[in-house]
Amino acid sequence: MKDFTVIFFQRKPRTYGNFSIEILFEAIRSKLPPFIHSKTVISKYESNGLWKRIYNTIEAYFRQGDINHVTGDVHFLTFLLKKKKTILTIHDCGFMNHPSRVARQILKLFWLKFPIARSELITVVSQATKDDILKHISCNPKKIVVIPNFILPGFNLFPKEFNSKQPRLLHIGTAPNKNLERLIEAIQGIDCQLDIIGKLNERQFKLLNNYNIQYTNYYNLTELEIIQRYHQCDILTFVSTFEGFGVPILEAQAIERAVITSSISSMPEVAGDGACLVDPYNVIDIRQGILRIIKDEEYRNQIIYKGKENVKHFKLEVIIKQYVNLYEQLLHS
Repeated sequence: MKDFTVIFFQRKPRTYGNFSIEILFEAIRSKLPPFIHSKTVISKYESNGLWKRIYNTIEAYFRQGDINHVTGDVHFLTFLLKKKKTILTIHDCGFMNHPSRVARQILKLFWLKFPIARSELITVVSQATKDDILKHISCNPKKIVVIPNFILPGFNLFPKEFNSKQPRLLHIGTAPNKNLERLIEAIQGIDCQLDIIGKLNERQFKLLNNYNIQYTNYYNLTELEIIQRYHQCDILTFVSTFEGFGVPILEAQAIERAVITSSISSMPEVAGDGACLVDPYNVIDIRQGILRIIKDEEYRNQIIYKGKENVKHFKLEVIIKQYVNLYEQLLHS
């Protein structure tokens, strides 16, 4: 195979932002075969305002490679790139839930319609995201390729006896879609400890205190500290109202913890048969799911075992091969 270069175009991370995209593609680059040379181009400015975005787009034009891969969020960087050599990764369409109709139309044009038209191939992390894109714009479905996320090294089997008397629940994320408020209501009166990763707002603090929930709150954790929280928990609660993917499901399954997650969006696709699926908008359903995991040992062991089998489909090596095949396809097209 002849050597070639893939340029990974990445956003400039916000000071207090989410670094999941950066972590994801750093792991991918580290495992690429030797005939693929990779280079990361980080935009000079954060994705704020018209002029900074225009500058970032022009800058990207002058830094192209044999293959251009816009890794997410800054979809507009595709505008001046060579279409036939450009891949765009779209992680989710959450931005289309913006409350303003005008904003949704602008986002639809500049984050979906135009970037997709200016890219030869689109990768998405779930079938749910692909379906969302096709719901919002007209596009050849064959142009959109599903390549899921993967489990990072470090999330490995860590045996722990289930604490059925006072289980420790791990909840990751405090943004509106993470559905913490309904979870708090659902576990009222259940003897448990809730560990929350993510900075709480005033309303969430108030709910936790009003419902007398025993909880601890962590944020700005290192990856090792997050893994330690998984090790200590008995159940992962991931009852989001929307997710582009849902990596915590796989992380908990890899460590062999019971998972309760939502029956909508991408979560059933990611969890497979290795989780208790509930309606995230129904507090009673969430509560009953948690109680079933706590009280029904046979059911709990069954979803833990199926979760362990499920994660085999999401190993880094498996995902790398899919990206390499895509790069080679584009190179020879």
